[in-house]
Amino acid sequence: MTDVSPTLAPGTAEVLDQHRFDVAALERYLAEHVDGYRGPLDVRQFRGGQSNPTYHMRAPDREYVLRRKPPGKLLPSAHAVDREYRVITALGQTAVPVPKTYALCEDADVIGTAFYVMEYVRGRVLPDPRLPDFTPAERAAMYDSMNTVLASLHTVDFRAIGLEDFGRTGAYVARQIHRWSQQYRASETERIEAMERLIAWLPEHIPADDETSLVHGDFRLHNTIVHPTEPRIVAVLDWELSTLGHPLSDLAYNSLPFRLPGDVFEGFAARRPEGIPSEEEYVAAYCKRTGRSGIPHWDYYVAFSMFRLSAIAQGIMGRVVAGTANDPNARARGARARPLAEVGWKVLQESGAV
Repeated sequence: MTDVSPTLAPGTAEVLDQHRFDVAALERYLAEHVDGYRGPLDVRQFRGGQSNPTYHMRAPDREYVLRRKPPGKLLPSAHAVDREYRVITALGQTAVPVPKTYALCEDADVIGTAFYVMEYVRGRVLPDPRLPDFTPAERAAMYDSMNTVLASLHTVDFRAIGLEDFGRTGAYVARQIHRWSQQYRASETERIEAMERLIAWLPEHIPADDETSLVHGDFRLHNTIVHPTEPRIVAVLDWELSTLGHPLSDLAYNSLPFRLPGDVFEGFAARRPEGIPSEEEYVAAYCKRTGRSGIPHWDYYVAFSMFRLSAIAQGIMGRVVAGTANDPNARARGARARPLAEVGWKVLQESGAV
């Protein structure tokens, strides 16, 4: 690429003081490890994103993205940039749209923490799943594209692309409940009764069906890049939570806007924008693409996803309290832990499960 746009990358700003690093040291590393690299670099930081600080880097003839572990004390198993790099690189062989990867550096001496470098994919980041600026036809196409990408991910032969050891097979939901319960406790800042009920009830009622696919772990519209002018996904980002797991956990998590209200969340439980399919239609389209006849225990997976997202939100609040949060909206996002748990418990109540 020789034509690099002089405009600033959308969603970027000056690098936060706590996330600065030695740019000259990075330039020396890139010159040695990335084919075709030539400096100098102009570095800015993406705003948003709760976990790994992410930077836009403009060279004279190319644009890159760098994701790194944040500085400071980290929760166990969190911020796994090496896993992100591995899965994105492997998926480059498949129909799942991902950026091209260039280098992984696990030597913390270069810029202070481990990092990886990938291409910068130009397009739109759409944080609101209600798609307020889209026409009904564009909304329908956008949700069809998202559904197609998720089904494509879950039908990837993970063994054929070298990811057979990317996670454990079987008992994914049980392990996730244990993991996120621990993460929740590690970041807990207040007692949430609905979360206490979910932590107690969910592990005792896991559906017997068990299957394994590659899962993203945080698959939602906001974690994709949408074509600059067309309603279709051109890249999936934020693979930190990806592993081998149960595909219905991904689907339920992706479907949460159908169950969430629009006052606290960007959901449409009360009023669905024209063009967006119903939850039943969206799930049916996924089933058709993945060869399923239906999904028993759907409400369990929805409640489980609410629990998991609540634990993630609590982790964000923990970083707010510790002073290491990246997103200026982190406090508001962390405060969602309570209402998420409450909606999750309500899903189980209304389904008659509890």
